[in-house]
Amino acid sequence: QVQLVESGGGLVQAGGSLRLSCAASGRAFSRYAMGWFRQAPGNEREFVAAITWSGGSTRYADSVKGRFTISRDNAKNTLFLQMSSLKPEDTAVYYCAASSSSNRYSTPVQVSSYDYWGQGTQVTVSS
Repeated sequence: QVQLVESGGGLVQAGGSLRLSCAASGRAFSRYAMGWFRQAPGNEREFVAAITWSGGSTRYADSVKGRFTISRDNAKNTLFLQMSSLKPEDTAVYYCAASSSSNRYSTPVQVSSYDYWGQGTQVTVSS
């Protein structure tokens, strides 16, 4: 089992940058595929980015490709999301998640593929 705590959210102007962090506690962080999702009011939770166990492979939603970068530090049990060129439509609560059913090559995109979730951190982008 793993516990996840996000941080780094806040208010930023359009075009700005933020770096989200997700601190994981528990066992075998390096054996989980990790992902970032977001949820805006009235919308379903949507996939943003995912990364394999080792961090060697990543996957992004088309809406953030080229602007966001997911990374992980397994030695520090931490997941990151570097967000640049932010747009008002990026405004949402951002969640990190861990998938225990993945293999070392997986970058799951579905909410149902993830077993553990953080509490979320608010990102607000003003125009």
